[in-house]
Amino acid sequence: MITVENADKALKDYYLDAVSAQLNDNISPFFSAIEKNTNNVFGKDVKIAVIREGNGSISACAEDADLPDPYKNRYLDITLPLKNLYGTIEVSDKALRASRDKAGAFVNLLDAEMEGLVQCAKRNFRRMLFGDGTGLMCTITGSAGGKVYNVDKVESSFVGQCVDVYPSTSGVVNDSYGVYIVAVDTSAKTVTFSREIIDTVTGGKIYPHGGKDGELIGLGAIFDGDTLYGYSKTAEPYFAPYIVDAENKLTEEKMCDLMDTLEEQFNSSVNMIICSYKTRKKIAALVADNKRVVNSIDAHTGVGAVTVNGVPVYADKYCPDGRILFLNTDDFCLNQLCDWEWLEDEGGKILKQVSGKAAYGATLVKYAELVCKKPCAQGMLKNV
Repeated sequence: MITVENADKALKDYYLDAVSAQLNDNISPFFSAIEKNTNNVFGKDVKIAVIREGNGSISACAEDADLPDPYKNRYLDITLPLKNLYGTIEVSDKALRASRDKAGAFVNLLDAEMEGLVQCAKRNFRRMLFGDGTGLMCTITGSAGGKVYNVDKVESSFVGQCVDVYPSTSGVVNDSYGVYIVAVDTSAKTVTFSREIIDTVTGGKIYPHGGKDGELIGLGAIFDGDTLYGYSKTAEPYFAPYIVDAENKLTEEKMCDLMDTLEEQFNSSVNMIICSYKTRKKIAALVADNKRVVNSIDAHTGVGAVTVNGVPVYADKYCPDGRILFLNTDDFCLNQLCDWEWLEDEGGKILKQVSGKAAYGATLVKYAELVCKKPCAQGMLKNV
């Protein structure tokens, strides 16, 4: 007989490993390539000391000369709070009772819930990798009438998503908090909400529900903005990536020159290139024109990719058009307090009754933060 206790045990003993594997290995080639560890987590914070520069210690001296001075490093400290990442499932009491004597129906019920959780988590996690930590999805550019609104980009929006709309002025208005997206038009760049927003929203910002300023510090923070990890990129160039303007004339030579500069000046070997789908087509056309082999399989990720100078090029829907990112994935690390785990109560239970509802819910948690240990060694070709 299927009971809440049996369901609880299934989530703990079977589904957790399966879900963790899917969320750790199947998000994106970039996420698969970066390191994940708990070594730099102290309490609720990530603390990393990076070497800014150093000198001495190795020198070709005469036999009777003084020995070289010890190597003196100048360290920079990165201290960031871990971000709270949650995912929830919910099973109604009615559905649970209906499958009480049918193990197959019960398994199908949990499978459907877990599949929805995994798909949503993968989508949001992938989006965060390209964000700046604020959670900003898009900006409203005007009203298209009724519940339909024009936005500057739609890549981060999907049907069924719960969002918060912050007006151009400070704060969030009540009628735009926890509104659902019911339609997305990619060609017209519009989103349709479940209800009309009364307050003026032109210039307003759309964020995932409850997620404003609480997401991972992704690639957007590295390549955009004036500060990173609390440091000014101007005052501390170590945190400023190498950016070159292609002036709307993309060539293979420009891409190779940028990679050469990163290696010559910053001792960095680019091992992954990321861009939008549209930009990857431009790169593939350039490579094909030069009579190169266009498609190959990257041994590290097992994914087919276009290559430039032997470096795989991957397309990602969340990478903005008009830019190409040149990354050394060895410099990135997802610092986490633990891998994905179920939130348990004092008795070790996972499934708990949802307050005020005839349903049971379970919450998957991870406390983590993404850190680039050498931002100056990452490059971007913009305006391609």
